[in-house]
Amino acid sequence: MNSVVFSGRPHITLKQTGRYVGGSRKGFYTLKNDQLQPAQLAPLAEFLSECLMILKNFKLFDTHLHIIDNRFPLVPNNGYLPAPFTCKDYFDRMEGYALVGGAIVSGSFQALDQTYLVDAIKKLGPSFVGVTQVPVSVSDEELIELDFAGVRAVRFNLKRGGSEEVKHLDSLARRVYELLGWHVELYVDSSELASLYRVLVALPSVSIDHLGLSSEGFVTLLKLVENGVHVKATGFGRVNFDIKTALKDLFSANPDSLMFGTDLPSTRAPRPYEDNDFALVVEALGAEDACKVLYENAETFYRPSKIG
Repeated sequence: MNSVVFSGRPHITLKQTGRYVGGSRKGFYTLKNDQLQPAQLAPLAEFLSECLMILKNFKLFDTHLHIIDNRFPLVPNNGYLPAPFTCKDYFDRMEGYALVGGAIVSGSFQALDQTYLVDAIKKLGPSFVGVTQVPVSVSDEELIELDFAGVRAVRFNLKRGGSEEVKHLDSLARRVYELLGWHVELYVDSSELASLYRVLVALPSVSIDHLGLSSEGFVTLLKLVENGVHVKATGFGRVNFDIKTALKDLFSANPDSLMFGTDLPSTRAPRPYEDNDFALVVEALGAEDACKVLYENAETFYRPSKIG
């Protein structure tokens, strides 16, 4: 299913069933082909072609996706367990995109398990990397093995838990960077960034998830970006501010910082990922700058062993 929106126009989804699904951001309705008037077909076909072309014409390194495979351990987080979302499910959902790689991110419900992540990297291929959660007690040998398997970062989940405590952020971030060149990723609300600012700005390599989630603290996020911290343009259905404005402000603060991701399968998000989110990056930044956000910045930051 593919859908996009341009300059406030209604988005239209093309389904493989042969039906057109259209509507505004506030709702959906279905139009069977035989309900369309002949005069509507030509502009609709043109618009659908434009919708699909934007997905195919921009390479994507998807910086934030989850693989949920119940063959491996899952830990309820505040009573929540997600539905399965396998490697095949991911590839099926991304059909139509010029997908060249991505980062598989460990969720709170996967805690410190590495088995699912190593398996997922193998299945998705060498253009994909892993973002894991490890305890501070992890050995150098274990970290080196994970690096060999394709892991490139450690995640601190301040929002949901399941990761190491934030008091170990400074020491663990420096350790994995010095040993392997890894960065750390934080799932944190921007309202908490002021208290973490001095630590984060001094670390060698950091990324913040989901545009920081909230408008409160966004000024602090911009200051971090100006000082080299990366930000994921992900989870558009999780934030409480105007995304288009935020994308422009963050890109202006540091063109090398912003990196797009789908956040699939959007676990617990108020509004799950839509193809419109991808198109919004192009609309907000223009084609040349969007290429940096959709692909170039992430390829440099995540260092996959191969670009697919």
